[in-house]
Amino acid sequence: MSHQGEILQETIKSSGISITRIVDELGITRPTMYRKFKDKELDYNFVKRIGEIIGHDFSQDFTHAQQADLSFNVTSVSKSVNNVSEQPVVSRTAVTVSSDPDSLKQLMVLQQKYIALLEDYNELLLKVYGPK
Repeated sequence: MSHQGEILQETIKSSGISITRIVDELGITRPTMYRKFKDKELDYNFVKRIGEIIGHDFSQDFTHAQQADLSFNVTSVSKSVNNVSEQPVVSRTAVTVSSDPDSLKQLMVLQQKYIALLEDYNELLLKVYGPK
């Protein structure tokens, strides 16, 4: 049985829409997209956005068990900030995301920008320090 990334890849391939167009509209890089194809579980909003781009409804492509895995997971993050003034630990907790389409769209755009920034940072590190 194919996992979600493989299903996504095959559906995109059969749509005839180029990966370049999709990654441009998502604001991510091609390597990120190809890594997504290897993922067994994908974020619901990511799959939904690709469905909108290629004009495909993925709700019928995944089994019920796979659809249950299509979730938006927000985890608790805790960050310790220590400097000369000995600031206290800043703790951030999970955020509940409303089902408002505009807020979900904004969150998805921010997520894609963050991923693109991390990829650019990694490329810069490779240029400066070279591969290990």
